[in-house]
Amino acid sequence: MTAAFLDMDRRQSAADAATIASEEIFPERELGRRWTPVRQQCYAAGEAYLALTDEIGRAEQSGAGIGGRQDRLDTVVRQLHAAAREVDRFYHGERARLDEAVAVRGAVPELVAHVTTEAARVREQAAESEYAGYPSVRAAAARIDEAMVTLEAVPAGERGRVRASANQLAAATAELSEALAQAPSRAGAARNAIASVTTRIAAVRTRAERLGPAYSALLREFNAASSADLADNDRASERHITAADSALAGARTAAAEHNPELALDLTTTARGHLADAEQLVDAVTKRLAELRTVRDDPRQRAEAVRFRLRDAQMLAVSRGLVAEWGSVLDAQVERLDRVTGSLTGRHPDYWAYVNELDTITEFIAGVVDRMRKQPGQNG
Repeated sequence: MTAAFLDMDRRQSAADAATIASEEIFPERELGRRWTPVRQQCYAAGEAYLALTDEIGRAEQSGAGIGGRQDRLDTVVRQLHAAAREVDRFYHGERARLDEAVAVRGAVPELVAHVTTEAARVREQAAESEYAGYPSVRAAAARIDEAMVTLEAVPAGERGRVRASANQLAAATAELSEALAQAPSRAGAARNAIASVTTRIAAVRTRAERLGPAYSALLREFNAASSADLADNDRASERHITAADSALAGARTAAAEHNPELALDLTTTARGHLADAEQLVDAVTKRLAELRTVRDDPRQRAEAVRFRLRDAQMLAVSRGLVAEWGSVLDAQVERLDRVTGSLTGRHPDYWAYVNELDTITEFIAGVVDRMRKQPGQNG
């Protein structure tokens, strides 16, 4: 019985230590949850062994006998063997992952030594570099300093937390190495960006020259409501172009002061303003072109919507969904008729006409999408 207990205890201790390592290093695997009932079985068998051993010891001291002694011994031995088998079943079933956890946990001190040495080397390289003042280098160096402090604050015995902090330090070190590697190319990149933005500002100014005439044509040719939302586009686009000019000037100054990263940031700001200016310009010129197309043939756009509507009605029929969606789609026919009949007067509101047709189109698309997701009643 004692041999069976010692054998079970040895197996349990090995599996327990490996599971603890797994929970510490790879908690997401949740091996501890699977190990718990096995460990409880071992505890129960161990308690039965200790209770019977204690009873036998007292009986031997008093000279009294124990009824059914051999049967009780056999029962406890079987219980110990059963617990040992469960340990083996768990351990061998998870052997690869348990061994990995033990190995990784054991390698944590070596990992820390390697990571801290490499971090110190790269940190010193950055401090001595001619690019030490670059924002990307400064930020990455600060992250190394922070990661180093965090690592030093973690108790050495908490291997899982130590490993996680060491990996964070390694990531910060790699980031600083990359910043140092990219730094020499920043000056050239800044020069190219400044040249590119200079050209783009000129192009946007040229495009912006078309905005005024286009807006005047909108007012002259169409209902005033068709362009009311565009009234401030001219001034707004000019403000964005001016802001882009200002950012570009700042970029040139930064490049001259050997701060190419700031120059690159400012050219990015300039590009953002130019994109906004282009949107404002295009909104006016595209509105004019769209309204002229609709004015030339209003029925063409409406017929395109009718075509979509007929397709939706055919889909409802083919899928046996007329009872649910037929009246909804029929209502869109009446809606279309009202829209097409709204183009009256000397200056019909073509923009309201376009918007209403787009709204109907969107509604039809939504109905079609819902019908396709429904189980059909036919077939």
